[in-house]
Amino acid sequence: MTEVLHTYPSVTSPNTALPYLPAPPPSATQNATSYTRALHDAPYTALMGVVVDGRQPSRHPASPRYRIRKQVGGTNRWRLPESLGGDLLGTAQAIKSITEPYNQSMVAIITAENPATTVNCDPERPYQFQIPDGPKRPHTTYERSSHRLSSPPRPPRTAPGRLSQSPSPLPRFQPASARSPTPVDLFHYHSAPIHSVLGPDILLQCLDTNWELHRPYIQKADILAQQLTKADMTPKKELYYRDPMSATIDKYISKSDYYSTEYREISRKLSTTDVTDFEQKDTKGVNHPSHAVAPRTNIMTKLKLKVKDPLVSTDAFAVALGNLYHDNVNIQECDVVGVLASASALGFKSLQTRCANIMLKTIDSSTVCKYHQAALKYKIGQVVNSCERWLELNLIPHLSVQIYLRELSLELLQKIIKSSRFFTFNEYYLYKLLCYWIFLQQNPHIHLMPSHSTIVTFYNSLTKSCAFIERVEGQQYAGLFMSVRLIGITDTRHIDDMLRMNVIPQQWILKILSMHYHALQGGGDMSLMLSFGRDAIRTGFIISQEPRYHSEVISIHGFHFELKAQRQGRNDSYQFYIQRMKPSDPSLSFRICERQTFSLRQDREMRYGIRVQCHKGEHDFMFSTGLLSQKFGLGAKTSCSDVLTLNELSLPIFVTYLMLFPPS
Repeated sequence: MTEVLHTYPSVTSPNTALPYLPAPPPSATQNATSYTRALHDAPYTALMGVVVDGRQPSRHPASPRYRIRKQVGGTNRWRLPESLGGDLLGTAQAIKSITEPYNQSMVAIITAENPATTVNCDPERPYQFQIPDGPKRPHTTYERSSHRLSSPPRPPRTAPGRLSQSPSPLPRFQPASARSPTPVDLFHYHSAPIHSVLGPDILLQCLDTNWELHRPYIQKADILAQQLTKADMTPKKELYYRDPMSATIDKYISKSDYYSTEYREISRKLSTTDVTDFEQKDTKGVNHPSHAVAPRTNIMTKLKLKVKDPLVSTDAFAVALGNLYHDNVNIQECDVVGVLASASALGFKSLQTRCANIMLKTIDSSTVCKYHQAALKYKIGQVVNSCERWLELNLIPHLSVQIYLRELSLELLQKIIKSSRFFTFNEYYLYKLLCYWIFLQQNPHIHLMPSHSTIVTFYNSLTKSCAFIERVEGQQYAGLFMSVRLIGITDTRHIDDMLRMNVIPQQWILKILSMHYHALQGGGDMSLMLSFGRDAIRTGFIISQEPRYHSEVISIHGFHFELKAQRQGRNDSYQFYIQRMKPSDPSLSFRICERQTFSLRQDREMRYGIRVQCHKGEHDFMFSTGLLSQKFGLGAKTSCSDVLTLNELSLPIFVTYLMLFPPS
C-alpha cells in the first residue's frame, strides 16, 4: 500500500489565506474628544468645589471650532468648570445639567456611524435633526413577506462599533372607536357588578338621560324612594308580547342605537298587549300569550325627576347615582359641588355628609367661594362657618393676590371685613383689596390678576368730576370703604395713591389728614376716635416658618413701637408684647430717623389689645387680651407692656395688635 502524506502550509507563510474578521473602528484622537470630555466634566468639577491646593480647574481653550458659550438657555453656566461657591443659581443649573438626559436628537448624533449623515445639511431648508419615525401600524404577514421579496439585496458591511440609530419608541395603539366615557358609562361602571346579577327594574328619566336602577339600592335616596312608593300604589297592567317574532324584533330595536326613543316606544306598543280579554277568565287557557312568550322586561317602573339646579351636571349626577351602589366612590375635588347638588336633588343625605367632609378638608383660595355658595344654598352650616372662618384669616394674605377673588360676593365680603376676627397686615392692605375686587367686578373678561400699577391707571383714567363710589355704578360699594379704618393709613405714599385713584371722596382724605395733623399737634392724642373696637389701628403679621420670631416697627404720630413675637425654647410656647423705642434705638431705619418726627414726651398712654389666632387640629383657636391700658415711657421698666404667653400653638399663627392713643 502506498502511503500518501499531506503537507500543510505554515502559519507564517505569506500566501496563507486568513479567516475574515471585521476591522475594529478607529478610535478617536484625544484632541478630537477633548471638548466633549470638558463639556461632560464641567458641571461635576464645578459642584466639587475648590480642592485642597486652592487652584481653580483649567477651562477648555476657546477656538473657532470649540466656542465656549456662557449662556445656554435653561442650563446657564453649566459649561464653566470653576467652583460655584455661594452661587445658588449656578449650582441649581449645574445640578439640572447633570440630571437632564440627552434628547433624541443628541442620541441619534452620538450613536450614529457617521454623524454627518444624521443631520440636514441642505442650505435651502432650515437646519433640523432627522429623527427616524417609528412604524405607524404593525405589518401583516403578507406585507412582511412581500416587503422582503421586493426589497433589493444589500451588500454586506462591516459590523459597526456602535448602533447606527437609536431605537424608536413603540407606537401607542389606540382603537378607532376610542372615545371619552359618557356619564352613562361612568354610572354603568360603578353598577356593573349589580348588572351581572339582577336586571334593572327601575327606569329613571332625568337630565334627558335614561338611568337603569335597581329597587333595593334607591332606598338611600329619599326623593327616589318616595316616588317609587307612589308608583307602586298605582295599578299596573302586565304586558306580554303578542308572539315570539314580536319579542325578537322589539328586543333588537331596544338594544340598537340606530333607532330613536320615540320609535322604540311605538314598537313596544305595537309588539305588546295587556291581554284584557284573557284576564276576565279565572284560568289561563292555551291561547293565553303567557304560554307563548315571557312578560315584557318584568314591567320596569318609570320615574321622572325634574332638576332645575344649574349646579347639577350629568357627570356629577352619574357619580351621585353610582354612590347608591357603593360607599367608596372617589369624588374629585372639582366635582364635589356638583355631586353635592345632585345628592340634594336625590335626597341622598349620607352622600351630602360625605361631600361636606371633603369640602371641609379642601378649603383653599380656589374653592372657598364656590364652597360657601353651595353650602349656603343647601344649608350645610358647618361648611359655611368653616369658609367664613378661613376668609377671616386668609382673605388678605392669600385670596387678595389670586384671580379667585372675583368669585367673592358683595354680601360675604362686607360680612368678612366687618368681623371682629378679621386679619389684615394694615389698613392700606384692606383698601387695596377692595380696589382690586371692584376692578375685577367691573372687568369680568380679565383672567389674570392685574398689577398695582394697572389698578392705579384704571381708576385714574375715570372722570375726575366725582369719586368712583359717588358714581352710579360705584354707589353700591360705598359701604365697603366705610368699614376701612382710614385713620390707620399714615404713610404719605399710600395717601398719594389714594388721591390719584380717586376711589373715595376727597373729603374723606381731607378728614384723614386733618385728624393726623391734630394728633401731631396734640401730642399724639386721638380725640376724635371714641370707640376702641371700631377705630383702633390694626397691625398684624403671620408666623409661618422658622425662625419663629417676628419683630415689626410701627410709627404713630411721633411715637415708635416695636411689636414682638417669639418662641420660648423648643416648646410651642410663644410670647407677645409691645415695647416703646427710643429715638436712638438702632432698630429704627434710616428713613424713619431722617424723615419722621419724634415726640419728646416721656410717657404716652396707650390703649392696646393683642389677638392671636391659629388652627389646632379640627378646631380654631383664638385668644384676645381685650382692652388694656398702659403708660409707655422711655425707661427700661416702663417701655415694655405686659408679656402675653400662650402654649401649644401651631403654625401658622396670625397675630394682630390694636392700638389707640386716648386724650391725655
